Amino acid sequence: MNNQINTNESIYTDAVKVLPGGVSRNTIFHKPFPHYVSGAKGCLVTDIDGVARIDFANNMASLIHGHAYPKIVEAVIEQLHKGTAYTLATEIEVRYAEHLCSRTDGFEKIRFVNSGTEAVMSMIKTARAFTGKPKIARAEGSYNGSYDYVEVSQISNPDNWGDLNKPNCNPLAYGTPKGVLDDVIIYPFNDVERTLRLLDENADSIACVLVDPIPHRVGLFEATNEFIEAIYNWTRKHDALMIFDEVITYRTNYGGAQENYSVLPDITALGKMIGGGFPVGAFAGRADVMKVMDPNENPLLLPHSGTFSANPITMTAGYHAMLDFDKDAVLKLNSLTAQAISQIQEAIKIADVPMSISGSGSMFRLHPRKTTPTSYRQAYQAVKEKAVMTKLLDHLFYKENIIMVNTGTCMFSTAITQKEVDKLSQGMLNAFIKIKAELTQVHAEYHR
Repeated sequence: MNNQINTNESIYTDAVKVLPGGVSRNTIFHKPFPHYVSGAKGCLVTDIDGVARIDFANNMASLIHGHAYPKIVEAVIEQLHKGTAYTLATEIEVRYAEHLCSRTDGFEKIRFVNSGTEAVMSMIKTARAFTGKPKIARAEGSYNGSYDYVEVSQISNPDNWGDLNKPNCNPLAYGTPKGVLDDVIIYPFNDVERTLRLLDENADSIACVLVDPIPHRVGLFEATNEFIEAIYNWTRKHDALMIFDEVITYRTNYGGAQENYSVLPDITALGKMIGGGFPVGAFAGRADVMKVMDPNENPLLLPHSGTFSANPITMTAGYHAMLDFDKDAVLKLNSLTAQAISQIQEAIKIADVPMSISGSGSMFRLHPRKTTPTSYRQAYQAVKEKAVMTKLLDHLFYKENIIMVNTGTCMFSTAITQKEVDKLSQGMLNAFIKIKAELTQVHAEYHR
């Protein structure tokens, strides 16, 4: 390390020499350069230039108590002195498993992994091992991690998404094997009739139907009970599993978004906030399904391990995070988020701009259109719409010192107070007024 004073721009100059684009994840990339953090506490993140911003992204929904939460910091420091990873199991792994299983009906057994992506991947492999069938079905536009099979049609667009009656399977990454595409069925979210028809066409080969009950990238609106019941009943009839991706949505209720429905998934993937700020994933569900990983079984249908799975640092941080995210904390956070939505809706009205809001629990998303979308194809943003949303987010970031997810989404933490909500709604109002002309023009072009 040298003694020169670094800036965001100077660090970026160094970063591009060793990191593609100067970053390790594209979602944080900012033009003309990313911003590098010097420290964070509570709901404030301070970059290396000394600018403090209110954090409504919370590392893509993973920090339910904000930054440097004292109880987590204290517990992790204590565990650090005992070691960070062992070749043996730990008691904290057991206690944390007990806690998570006690929160949600249907969580009979659980396995810990290292990310939401890994949780979804392991959940799908579990479903294949249990059913003996290869194919999965997933929603068009949904983000379910970076596993090949769940990336299919993640960013489908009008040029390639095909007929709504049979959406195309489009690879996300160049070079995706054709075999991956052949084993994925794409269904339109919340469309019961079309989804059932597509599932029927592949009934003999579907291992599982993957559902995010409030899919962020689709549009952040809830699955209807009719839709969930229809999928559940279909999977009972055809010896398949209904599996939930609650990596993000588990925050919406004490026991996850699945509390909202009359039926339960067979397996659920978790991640994000359950790590207390550390990398984490988990999948939980029916004991008979999860048994495919039990090393006591002969034959063992799914050998499953990971070097850092259930490491004691993550288990300690996650356990304390979730203990403090109790029923009262969930209700309080959801109420504050509802207040924020109400204030932003008022700002939309005052500014008289074509904007709408969707969301649930402690998260919401902005849409550059008057009417809230109800499907992925409705929520899809054309190039000019994305450009105007970027201007909105840039204004909030640079002028109002507010951080949001790059989709125009807020993921609240318990560190947020009414004071920050007021700054958010006022910042939104200022931004709406600034981009009103362009926003109105773009809306007229795409949503007449």
